[in-house]
Amino acid sequence: MSVPTPGPSTLDDAATPRAAANRWLVLAIVALAQLTVVLDGTIVNIALPQAQAELGMSDSDRSWVVTLYALTFGALLLLGGRIADFWGRKRSFLLGMGGFALASALGGIATSGEMLLVARGLQGAFAALLAPAALAILSVTFPGGKDRVRAFAVYGTIAGGGAAVGLLLGGVLTEYTSWHWCLLVNVPIAVVAIAVGIPVLRESRADGSTRYDVPGAVLVSLGLASVVYGFSRAEAGWIRPDTLGFLALGVVLLALFVLVESRADHPLLPLRIITNRARAGAYLSSIAVGAALLGALLYLTLHFQIVLGMGPLVSGLASLPMTAAIIVSAGFVSRLLPTVGPRVLMTAGPLIAAAGLLLLSRITVGGSYVLEVLPAQILLGIGLALVFVPLQNVALLGIAPRDSGVASAAVTATQQIGGSIGTAVFTALYTAGAGTLAGGAAGGLQSLVDGYSVVFLAAAIALALASPVSWFMINVPRDAFTTSNDAVHLG
Repeated sequence: MSVPTPGPSTLDDAATPRAAANRWLVLAIVALAQLTVVLDGTIVNIALPQAQAELGMSDSDRSWVVTLYALTFGALLLLGGRIADFWGRKRSFLLGMGGFALASALGGIATSGEMLLVARGLQGAFAALLAPAALAILSVTFPGGKDRVRAFAVYGTIAGGGAAVGLLLGGVLTEYTSWHWCLLVNVPIAVVAIAVGIPVLRESRADGSTRYDVPGAVLVSLGLASVVYGFSRAEAGWIRPDTLGFLALGVVLLALFVLVESRADHPLLPLRIITNRARAGAYLSSIAVGAALLGALLYLTLHFQIVLGMGPLVSGLASLPMTAAIIVSAGFVSRLLPTVGPRVLMTAGPLIAAAGLLLLSRITVGGSYVLEVLPAQILLGIGLALVFVPLQNVALLGIAPRDSGVASAAVTATQQIGGSIGTAVFTALYTAGAGTLAGGAAGGLQSLVDGYSVVFLAAAIALALASPVSWFMINVPRDAFTTSNDAVHLG
């Protein structure tokens, strides 16, 4: 690492730390936005059975409610990040938050399956603008030092625990109101974020040329969409023509994107962002952890409701110990990060979380939640905190303010790709592990548990693979977290 003399600021004066007297309020607003985006990845899952019955949707249409959100979100992320850099992060944040609220309202009052699908697609599109703008605002508001570590600890906690909160909130709203409120709940959250954000957030944008890389934007959007859609189709079979075709098309388009970016004068995603060894390690870890976390939460919820017989609300409450473990551990991790550095934490974290998933792989039909599940959730939460807190820091460490939006989008894109991979792979493994349900209730439940166990074991392996990646690639010195981000250069 070298520490050059900082050049002229690329931010508006109002966005510098000296003028950001309300930056902890900024953190609260950004955290609220991140929670909204993360919640929508899981809160709708609880509401889907009710929505399908009321709107007369087919099973195929029901799956599209989840797929469309992931598709538009993942496909437009890098473009959304660059729009935030060039147009302004505050503007992009407010537009993304407002659009997300309107799309949520449209879905909440949906009277047909088609109306709900349109709303979910719009939610994903506005989330692709909102998420990178929010993370970029956080990065430029906290440019370095221990406050930056604390801020990203809060953000990482929400990224790791927000999905479980979504399951709880979805259970409460579904059980005591209706599925409509699983979408409408975003509206008051957005109103608060916008009302506070207008006077508090300060505008920041990239200096110099703001010409958009149109070929790069088209290629990466189509490429990411093709990959996400291909993995969503893999749930129905890996050797289907549409599955293989879309995955292959996505790989080709993303390869062309890299070629275009390497030759572009004003690339959408400067390759130096993703080819840096430490950042690349953080991105690879993000994919592995995102895949494993999604698989664990989805099938753990199914185990709660189908095997243990919990209702939506109790199932949501049963998911909270993991979130609590993340929150408690994140405070300790944020204090350890400047002392021990990210390498040790991001190496140990996946192994601890994998140990929790290994415990879950030993669940039984008549087993106790307290004995079989609770210890595993605590280990999983501790391990995830050790990963998520430093991961966001490393992924954005040394990024020039000009590129903070698109770099933030790249972090979120890895999580989306990981989630898509996890959904497809773990669904296939679950089907293979469960096999054909045996006759009778006991046989059926045993088959389900067998399938869940296979998923948890595979998720443990995926998490464990992130450990050597971190050890060999996250070569960031400890003092990088006690200096200004503008002064950090990762070699």
